Amino acid sequence: MNKKYKITVLVMLLVMATVLGSLCIDQKSDEKTATANQSGIQSQGGTLRYATAFYPEDTLDPAVKWTGWYMREVGVYETLFSYDENMNLRPELASKYEKISDTEWRIYIREGVKFHDGTPMNADAVVYSLNRVLDDNNSRKVEYNFIQSISKYSDDAVTIKTNSTYAPTIASLTDPITSIVSPSSKDLNTTAIGTGPFKVKSYTKDVNLVLEKNENYWNGTPKLDNVTIYFVKDDMTRLFKLESNEVDIADGIPQSEVADLKNNSDYTLYSNATLRTYFLYVNMNKEPLNNVKVRQALNYALDRQQIVNTALEGVGGTPAKSFFPSVMNWSINNKIDMVSQDEQKAKSLLAEAGLKDTNGDGWLEYNGKPFELSIKTYTGRPQLKPAAEVIGTQFESIGIKTSVTVLESGALTDDMNKGDYDLALYAWTVATTGDPDYFVSKHFESTGAEAQKTGYSNPQVDEWIKAGEQTMNQTQRKEYYDKVQEQVLEDCPEIFVFYQNSIVGANKKVGGIKQFPNEISFLTKDIYIKQ
Repeated sequence: MNKKYKITVLVMLLVMATVLGSLCIDQKSDEKTATANQSGIQSQGGTLRYATAFYPEDTLDPAVKWTGWYMREVGVYETLFSYDENMNLRPELASKYEKISDTEWRIYIREGVKFHDGTPMNADAVVYSLNRVLDDNNSRKVEYNFIQSISKYSDDAVTIKTNSTYAPTIASLTDPITSIVSPSSKDLNTTAIGTGPFKVKSYTKDVNLVLEKNENYWNGTPKLDNVTIYFVKDDMTRLFKLESNEVDIADGIPQSEVADLKNNSDYTLYSNATLRTYFLYVNMNKEPLNNVKVRQALNYALDRQQIVNTALEGVGGTPAKSFFPSVMNWSINNKIDMVSQDEQKAKSLLAEAGLKDTNGDGWLEYNGKPFELSIKTYTGRPQLKPAAEVIGTQFESIGIKTSVTVLESGALTDDMNKGDYDLALYAWTVATTGDPDYFVSKHFESTGAEAQKTGYSNPQVDEWIKAGEQTMNQTQRKEYYDKVQEQVLEDCPEIFVFYQNSIVGANKKVGGIKQFPNEISFLTKDIYIKQ
């Protein structure tokens, strides 16, 4: 074989290999495309329509009251730290932190993050944002009074100094009120410039919020192009919009409709435990509610499973053992037995406290007068009114006449601040920041804002709460909060009824939904629409 022939054969072999190779690549590519088409998953694009019951009403500013919750939930704003769907603390706009001393923390800022307006997210922006929370005009400033100062350490780090040792410092920076905003924003009431996966395109008060994806999102490009969020207070209306294909997702599905939706192959039902506890405030400043035996009797009067079965259709929640649900690591539900209904025990305690049926009409009297209780609750959460009514029926079964009054939340708050209530049924997320101090210091420390409403004061509980704040070891901290739970269950300044489950309905074409127990996040970069 001559040299020229060898070269010709070699060239032909190379050409054939190239052609065959290209055919193999094309075939694999076609197989991938076919697989993608069969699954119906589109990695990017599309507009999601979402109906929600809770939304910003007067401002888009995350540092105003609870607005940050809504703006965080829809993926506009982010915080230095956050929690994943399993309530694990993680850095978000921060990259890490260091504990310099018992009263000094160094927080390092994630590099390369830009706000929606293209300006850099840096130490200056963090100092600016957090100082807005500390402003004397901020109604929630008292929650951050533990902070002495926030200062720039370098372009990518800030220093937070506290007035004294405060273990929940880092956890407190997960609350959406501490959302990092762009200092260049002219008016945060009407515009929202954050770092999240979605940007605000338009906002119509009481109607909708229109979002578009943040193409330069630091944590990866969102799969959706746009999101339209419809503000719909009525539960059934949200469901109708989902079933008529006007929206793709609806939150707060009515409990009575869960079974039908679950059995409909066109939809996916998401139901998960949350950190929201429903409980009764007890006005301990009133006789005979100032008597612990009366409060304990009310606790024994409750059949919590019946309340869940009746008021929540058996799907909207689970009976409460304490104020912390078991979805959080701090919970000691596995050590505490739920208080079971015991009407005889309840009647015995009431009799010891001087409440007796002296005229034989079936109703109890106190100091010679008929004894009646009023349960006040508020609009906004559909579980409250039916739950209050079932509770009232259970109180009546032990001889206490009970009425239920439903008010606007502002009116109920005013009544409670004035001491004009017997019992008040409320719903609280008990660990917004993923730390027990958030709830216990407000509700059970003598100086706490909510303890002022009930009149609760126990010096031993105060000591445990303070120790929990100042102890850095988490295992040791948990021991203090275990003791707080046990003592509160004994003292009954509040009576815990049930933990709420979130119920979200979605069209089958929606994927990538995650549910977060603290109810702070919902719209993430990973949500997509199948085509």
